[in-house]
Amino acid sequence: MYPYVRMIKELWKFRTAPRLGLFDPHVSTHICLPWDIDPWMELNNGRTLTLYDLGRIPMARRMGLDRIMKANGWGLAVAGNTTRYRKRVKMFDRLQMHSRVLGWDQRFIYMEQSMWKGGECTSHILIRSALIGAGRAGIVDPSALAKACGLPEASPALPDWVTAWIAADALRPWPPMV
Repeated sequence: MYPYVRMIKELWKFRTAPRLGLFDPHVSTHICLPWDIDPWMELNNGRTLTLYDLGRIPMARRMGLDRIMKANGWGLAVAGNTTRYRKRVKMFDRLQMHSRVLGWDQRFIYMEQSMWKGGECTSHILIRSALIGAGRAGIVDPSALAKACGLPEASPALPDWVTAWIAADALRPWPPMV
């Protein structure tokens, strides 16, 4: 089940936090709880992705994206990701999460997030999100969101490692072979 109580707690915790610009980092803290672990007594890889949600959602609210998206009838959906897991996270470990928007192209918004324990990075994720239009409108060009935020419609240059991932992912066959 999705951790709605934790999500509400995160939104409440940051309700009076200073507003963020679109490229400002959001830093949050989280604890690996008993229902987050797998049979090996460490943070489950799927729950890691859910915890990353708990960093992005308050970040978007602090940026004012929730109001802009609601006013335009837009939604935001994860359209792809790649995650590196490097250090084990055990039950009751405290984590610091860093979340930030990197930029966009004609179809997607790119964000990166990382979790840290005791000064060491435990995992890092690159997220590709699609801005979804109302009804059956499909994907909305992210430059429309930038314009609604009062920013230039052109994205800052994406880091080389992100553009390389985009190019590599474009080579992946779709639909996959069975």
